Amino acid sequence: MLDWKIGGVALGLVFFLAVLLVKPIGVSTQFVILDGIIGNAVNSELVVKTDEGYTSSNAYLAKSHGKYAKHVANPINYSFIFVLAMVLGAVGSTFTRKRDSKEDLSVSPVWKANFGENKWKRYAFSLVGGFVVLYGARLAGGCTSGHMMSGMMQTSLSGYIFTLGTFGAAIPTAMLIFKKG
Repeated sequence: MLDWKIGGVALGLVFFLAVLLVKPIGVSTQFVILDGIIGNAVNSELVVKTDEGYTSSNAYLAKSHGKYAKHVANPINYSFIFVLAMVLGAVGSTFTRKRDSKEDLSVSPVWKANFGENKWKRYAFSLVGGFVVLYGARLAGGCTSGHMMSGMMQTSLSGYIFTLGTFGAAIPTAMLIFKKG
């Protein structure tokens, strides 16, 4: 199994190269774009092309001179492909880890000690937690990858404040939830 320190350095290198060569990484907006793609498939008038570009009847998609509406109409771009690649990478990692290990990695020892061995309960909590994090990310105008990882790499004051707030909330929450282990 890959040592976490090597993984951390590799992640930092990927973020550095992305910021240096393309643009800062941020992914939560792409979930809004995916919602817009689905919405546009149901209601073809959600996103319309005008002489000035794209706009939408949805205020969020129409903001920034239709920037998000344009991405809904033309979703094949760096950010959207990046999010799809993250999902595929996670799936690939899961299958690789399961092949290398005989133990069930879907439920960690800390989770087992606190909540039992039911992996479907773990999946349900992970799904709900993911939605809560995504909702909070949209309220904050970005996600941990944009605010924390890319923001700190660019020495953004808001990135450091966001990181302090994230860990200031996450550590006590984890200590309350995972009392055993």
